[in-house]
Amino acid sequence: MSLSYLQMGDIVYAAVDIHNDDEGGIPVLEAGELIATAGTRGVVVNIGHAEEDPKQKLLLVRFELPDSSLGAPTGCLPEEIATEKPVFGSRE
Repeated sequence: MSLSYLQMGDIVYAAVDIHNDDEGGIPVLEAGELIATAGTRGVVVNIGHAEEDPKQKLLLVRFELPDSSLGAPTGCLPEEIATEKPVFGSRE
C-alpha cells in the first residue's frame, strides 16, 4: 500500500502490533516495549524517509494511549499502518 496521499494530521490505525525497536528508538520506552496494538488509532505528525534508505518512506505517528492522550512519536513503515481500522473477526 502506497499511502502516498497521507498528510500530516490524517488519522491512521496500526495494521500490526508496533514495538519499540531493539535499539530503543524511543528513549522513554524499553527496547521491544509494545507501543500500539493492531487497530490502535493514531495521527500522522510528520512524513519523511529513512536516513539509511532515502527511497524508504517513514511516517511519524502518535498513537492514542488508553487514557486518550497521545503517545511518543513513532516512526512507522507504510505497511505497518492502515487508513481504516483493521477488522479481526468476532470477539463476542
